[in-house]
Amino acid sequence: MAAQMMSNPLRPIRLSADVVIETPVILAPMSGVTDLPFRRLARAEGTGLVVSEMIASAAMIRENRQSLKMAEVDGFGAPSSVQLAGCEPAVMAEAAKLVVDRGAAIVDINFGCPVKKVAVGQSAGSALMRDEPRAAAILEAVVKAVPVPVTLKMRMGWDHQSLNAPRLARIAEECGIRMVTIHGRTRQQLYTGTADWDFIARVKQAVSIPVIANGDIVTVEDAAEALRRSGADGVMIGRGCYGRPWFPRQVARFLREGVREPDPTLAEQRAVLLRHYRAILAHHGVATGVRMARKHIAWYSRGLPGSAEFRARVNAVETPAEAEALMDAFYLPLIERGVEAVRESYREAA
Repeated sequence: MAAQMMSNPLRPIRLSADVVIETPVILAPMSGVTDLPFRRLARAEGTGLVVSEMIASAAMIRENRQSLKMAEVDGFGAPSSVQLAGCEPAVMAEAAKLVVDRGAAIVDINFGCPVKKVAVGQSAGSALMRDEPRAAAILEAVVKAVPVPVTLKMRMGWDHQSLNAPRLARIAEECGIRMVTIHGRTRQQLYTGTADWDFIARVKQAVSIPVIANGDIVTVEDAAEALRRSGADGVMIGRGCYGRPWFPRQVARFLREGVREPDPTLAEQRAVLLRHYRAILAHHGVATGVRMARKHIAWYSRGLPGSAEFRARVNAVETPAEAEALMDAFYLPLIERGVEAVRESYREAA
């Protein structure tokens, strides 16, 4: 296995003279998940590039307080990427200028969000794959507006009757886009079915810029297979990082060395969870943070003995002291007994 992995090592991706992704194992932008605390933690745990939650360009221009908070990029080390969504070229360009002024080293454009509110209600996200002229106008406007690399994330197409990602990727390259990420599903699939890594190879063959494979990467073997079948230059991982901010590091090591790095010990995982929990409270405030952290606590504890009861109890508390006391009461006896994190399949859980 080691020889197989070493035959196709990850190579750094240079997006510009100043911006290099040394390890192209990337944390996907996920609404309500990849906030600043999660991105900082994932970066510290070895992720090659982190991308912000999707930010509405119009809200960014209004300097909406929540959008400004979502666009923060301090504390990871370069590079950092901020993802923007919208359907108006001028608005997208102005928003791009604002996030670059606030420190973004990369601007990522979202042509992939399948959520009805975005794709149907706002004619943004994956809806732009059905309007190639407007898509091209947005790409060109943003590239011209900012001095940093601009990248693109999209799906295979709106549905299986319009799989136009290869053509749109060529348009993007002509507009000056430096890298494209493909989620191997259509908009109509949402997150059902399985990601088509073979289709991503068609995009890779259509362009000379780097291509990143995304979708259903929840094990190190998935990452290796996605690269093999797509010929992509790297992988982007979304749900596979739930409760596992160290997973991209494990993927990178497996791809480069063929080494299957074990999960952190349960004591180490508890320490990561506590650090993450406290960072969420510091960033979002106690009232909001306690609620926002619940899903992360559930993901970290997934598959451990007694985790269902633990999650139910955590979801009922309103103060950090109560939550941390429950974490201690759950984790410390397991650690004392020598229980390790033997989980159910991450594929099923994700």
